Amino acid sequence: MPRLPFTFRTPPRRVTLAALALVALLAVTTVIALTTGPRDDPRDPNDASMSGHSSAPTSGSSDQEPPAEASTASGPPHISDPLAFARAAALMLWSYDTRNTSQQQQLAAMRSWMSDEDKYADWPSISGQMPTPALWARMSDQDQRATSEVTEARYPSAFKQALAEDPSAITEAYIYAVTVTGKQTITWASGGQGAEARSVTLAVQCRPSQDCSLVAIAPRVAQ
Repeated sequence: MPRLPFTFRTPPRRVTLAALALVALLAVTTVIALTTGPRDDPRDPNDASMSGHSSAPTSGSSDQEPPAEASTASGPPHISDPLAFARAAALMLWSYDTRNTSQQQQLAAMRSWMSDEDKYADWPSISGQMPTPALWARMSDQDQRATSEVTEARYPSAFKQALAEDPSAITEAYIYAVTVTGKQTITWASGGQGAEARSVTLAVQCRPSQDCSLVAIAPRVAQ
């Protein structure tokens, strides 16, 4: 497989309010630092009991699929299910086109997916993935773009266990951990192309009767 010319940077490891909120919920589980990239990086929509947002999720993946062409340009979807939203958010994070989007446009579009609750939103964990303007320019010189697909979105077992043991813990911030796996295909000038497996654990916020929003790239939890 040809070597990919450029990839997004791994976000800095930092403790934030959003991460702390999730770690508090997962206090009884094993939590390790997140790593993203090729080696990386809940309500059950079928469970009526989750309408009150107080029961442990049971589904391994979401039946509510995000739009096939989810991207930063289309903005966040109106989705109230954490699994489906996390799928769409992962597609957004793994997809870009330097031929028609500037680094600042990409960054602004990503920002529109974030929760507006500053107490929890960890924007640096998301923006930290973006290449610098200089690197983006080099990628643009090579007409680099990326498309992605998601194969699975699920609640980590540690998250489900913690929530089952203390269902009320979720009701403070309604932040859910969702691990998304898939594949990113990167294409560049002169017919260059390569594909990489991707995985990331996202923290998404889905308050009752509201659309979900992105909170952070979360610490990875036991699967």
